[in-house]
Amino acid sequence: MVLDLKYGRSHVPFDLDRLPQAQVLTGREAEPISDLRGEVLSKLRCPTGTRSLLDELRRKRARKVVIIVNDITRPTPYADMLPPILDELREAGIAHTDVTLVVATGIHRGMTSEELRLMLGDEVCDTYDVRNHDCEDDVNLVYLGQLSFGTQLYVNRVVIEADFVIGTGVIAPHYFAGFSGGRKAILPGVSGRRTISHNHSLMTSKAAAVCNLDGNPVHIEMVEAAHMAGMDFIVNVVTDGAGKIAAVVAGDVEKAWLEGVRICSHFVVVPIDRQVDVAIASAGGFPKDINIYQAQKAIDNAERAVKKGGTIVLLAECPEGCGEPTFESWMTGVGSLDDIFRRFAAGFELGGHKAYSLARVLRDKEVILVSALDEAFVKNLFLTPARDLNNALHLVESRHGKTYESIVMPSAGVVVPVPGGGAVEDL
Repeated sequence: MVLDLKYGRSHVPFDLDRLPQAQVLTGREAEPISDLRGEVLSKLRCPTGTRSLLDELRRKRARKVVIIVNDITRPTPYADMLPPILDELREAGIAHTDVTLVVATGIHRGMTSEELRLMLGDEVCDTYDVRNHDCEDDVNLVYLGQLSFGTQLYVNRVVIEADFVIGTGVIAPHYFAGFSGGRKAILPGVSGRRTISHNHSLMTSKAAAVCNLDGNPVHIEMVEAAHMAGMDFIVNVVTDGAGKIAAVVAGDVEKAWLEGVRICSHFVVVPIDRQVDVAIASAGGFPKDINIYQAQKAIDNAERAVKKGGTIVLLAECPEGCGEPTFESWMTGVGSLDDIFRRFAAGFELGGHKAYSLARVLRDKEVILVSALDEAFVKNLFLTPARDLNNALHLVESRHGKTYESIVMPSAGVVVPVPGGGAVEDL
């Protein structure tokens, strides 16, 4: 049997007969949505936990509207999501000059004009005010108060000064916020660096785990931030176990999002009998493997399927290298993994948190990376470089022999293995 594993904008064929004892781990796949644009419109008119978008706009007498959109690292189907939203705004009598699209960059780089047009379309970019959030621009950040775990909340001024704020996004597993989407449009999406940094420092809590919301301090503050910033309405798509769109949810910031979380969990949380020697994982192709920073999510999921002393083979093109300068400096500017742990213990730093998460995996498990990156650079990240999958498997055999057990994860960025079949938060 041959699997096509996504790699960048292409794929790599992989013959499963090459493996001695293998199983393929995929989440459940949803029935395709035949008319995604129509489904979005249906949810706008019959949302969860609120009246229709049009009724809410009229009830709040909104004139200045902000739509928060994802950056290019989050594959979001805006060609189908935005037109129904913008049509409802026009129906509410809101002029296009009073609508601003703010890109929720968090601490990521701003998007180029070419990327904006690719993601949002020429018509949207030519008609509406589209701007990148800048977490460093203190002049354009507004202080709103302190969150439950001590985070000082600073949010983009344009968002705060709007009469009505619509958050858009994708609901998928997140390695310490539990799930993405919903409230993340505000924090980290359009928050200041110091806000994001303190909130993300809470990732050391045992409750800050993939697919877990119960007692998760990162998630709790994100919800608080969304309410304090006045996010009025969300429109999110939900991914299935293959990374495809499974559903659309819209409406109340919490109720609609939690509905999406329940749907997502059904598709992506997958029990396995036991951990194995080797996981062969595709990050899921572009943009999930645009850089190491994004592909790390696939490593976190794959490592759940691998026993201590095992190996993860990650297929991720990573044309933009590490993807974040602080993350890169933490990985390449130290002599050992212990140096990363000591640095993290000495003080939290955004970007460094990714290095810490990666180091936690590398402490017990080897990661072989099949990518477009230079071999010497990969070695500086404490990863093992491989030219291709065949080369990677030769390296696996040299370590584990020819009778190892393995799991192949074609969509490792979104599928969460659960050894023993227990609840994720019980691990």
